[in-house]
Amino acid sequence: MSKLSINRTTKLCMSLSARPGNFGTRFHNHLYEALGLDYVYKAFSTRDLEGAIHGIRALGIRGCAVSMPFKEACIPMLDSLDPSAEAIGSVNTIVNTVGHLHAYNTDYIAIVRLVAETPIDRDIPFLLTGSGGMAKAVASALRDNGFRNGTIVARNKTTGPALAEACGYRWASGLADAEAGMLINVTPVGMEGGPEVDDLAFPQAMIEAARVVVDAVALPSETPTIKAARVLGKRVVTGAEIQTVQAVEQFILYTGQTPTEEQIAAAAAFAQGKTAA
Repeated sequence: MSKLSINRTTKLCMSLSARPGNFGTRFHNHLYEALGLDYVYKAFSTRDLEGAIHGIRALGIRGCAVSMPFKEACIPMLDSLDPSAEAIGSVNTIVNTVGHLHAYNTDYIAIVRLVAETPIDRDIPFLLTGSGGMAKAVASALRDNGFRNGTIVARNKTTGPALAEACGYRWASGLADAEAGMLINVTPVGMEGGPEVDDLAFPQAMIEAARVVVDAVALPSETPTIKAARVLGKRVVTGAEIQTVQAVEQFILYTGQTPTEEQIAAAAAFAQGKTAA
């Protein structure tokens, strides 16, 4: 399908975020064109969440990705939740089927898939830094896949203990001198454009002692933490991998089409700015 062939039958998909990015727009539109689908994807922000959700229903918008700060606030406005969203009380994907808004959490689905594909001992002790929406998805996915020996490290003395209790893990307000076999960063440390872009999410000694390092920061895909882990030969899971898997799940939910691995790789590279349009 040509990029210029938008017409009255074209299906619209969108995203809602306080700070819209380009990854989803580039990723989905690249795949629409590759598969010849009559769809278009556009990112939006809003100060009227209820009006936006009503608009999805009223205008027949097929799908909507949901980012912070709307992941929990939108739930009362929806018709039903998939177990992936219900399990953690957080939504990142809405599918509109003839006015019925059904919500998923494809971050959760992505972590479940990546864990299944990565050989990791379920008894490994892990540290997870962060207690926001993405941290809830990661912690819940680990809990539901047999990881029992975990610590949630979060400075927020409300959300940190609440997440730890909900998942059956310990809570700590700081890293101190802790060690763990798996380290998971779900904070903005290392994020492009942030004040801690050059910082490690964990002390070097902790990275040296770990076997697996996961960093949910997607931009850049090679954060300082991931780079340090690679140099040491650790098994790593990057935020770019997580972002791509969850976006593929959204694409399938919206279109009913499953792209090939080659098409996914090409779309991810394009979305990350690694190839020209």
